[in-house]
Amino acid sequence: MASKSYNVGVIGYGLSAKVFHIPFILVTPTFKLHSIVQRTPKPNDDASKDHPSAKIYHSADDMFADSSIDIIIVTTTPDTHFSFTKSALEAGKHVLVEKPFVPTSAEAQQLIDISSKTGKLICVYQNRRWDSDFLTARKLMADGKLGRVVEFETHFDRYKPVAPETWKGKLGMNDAGGVIYDLGTHLIDQAYILFGLPKTVTAVFANQRNDSEEEPDSITVLLNYGVAGPLVTVKAGVMCIDTEQLRYWIRGTEGSFKKFHLDPQEDQLKAGSSKPGDSGFGVESEDRSGKLVTLEGDTHKQTVVKNLKPVTYAKLYEEFSKAIEGGGEKQIPVKASEARDVLKIIEAARESAKSGKSVTL
Repeated sequence: MASKSYNVGVIGYGLSAKVFHIPFILVTPTFKLHSIVQRTPKPNDDASKDHPSAKIYHSADDMFADSSIDIIIVTTTPDTHFSFTKSALEAGKHVLVEKPFVPTSAEAQQLIDISSKTGKLICVYQNRRWDSDFLTARKLMADGKLGRVVEFETHFDRYKPVAPETWKGKLGMNDAGGVIYDLGTHLIDQAYILFGLPKTVTAVFANQRNDSEEEPDSITVLLNYGVAGPLVTVKAGVMCIDTEQLRYWIRGTEGSFKKFHLDPQEDQLKAGSSKPGDSGFGVESEDRSGKLVTLEGDTHKQTVVKNLKPVTYAKLYEEFSKAIEGGGEKQIPVKASEARDVLKIIEAARESAKSGKSVTL
């Protein structure tokens, strides 16, 4: 028996929709790109020309009212995520929401409650859970290659001297902006699914581009899991001039693992050099492999660790499809409750950076 096909509507037609969502909708067998909300098409940016078979709406309300739509993808700015997700759930649609989920953990809980009441599912697009280097590091830890992990560093450092003018460059009180919600969400989410909620959070927010303290552009967040747990360091900086940017440095009682460079999927998608389903999509050059160092007696042994075969960000869409087809809450690849907990960590980091004190969760 053939699987049911689900009509998918996309709210927004910016980079997120074009690069991170529509390509994966098109390769998910049970999903059909049904419609797109683009408020102001332009001659060189027109969803109707790029996707002539899709309906084009100029209002999200019109999409909510379309009874033929089963799933709505929210790709707009974070300050709109709560209202759009709430309206979609109440209109009887399943929802996939770009990260950051919503500005606050309280709003996240409200949406979880609405999801439970309506029976419609929420998935949050924490796609970097499917970075091949992260999956490789996670397997090394699960296989006991590092022993008990005592320190875990996750970095997203770059040389980016000009601040973005979008929400990613502005840490507002109510709009989930700035680096902690942009890159920090990815890094903290990865730490969360490895180790859970920390006992305490200590954070320093800085402005590396200039001496202004108004808009932090860089973060260092320490997640403390107690005496027996690891110390997790989350770092994102914008003035890191280097030929190789550190991505992971994991130290354990039996070995350490160090990896440089980022997973290539984002760059491939942006450049159009490779797309989901291509044989080279998500494949990182072997010369960028991580290094595992262990002890044999008193001798250090270094081993090159090639990345696992990419499952790619398409896996998130595949799993969400299975959840909608009948797998339910347990099958959702990134649950709203998990995104809520990540927001609790972010809120604690903001409080710590403001007060100069550690915050207990």
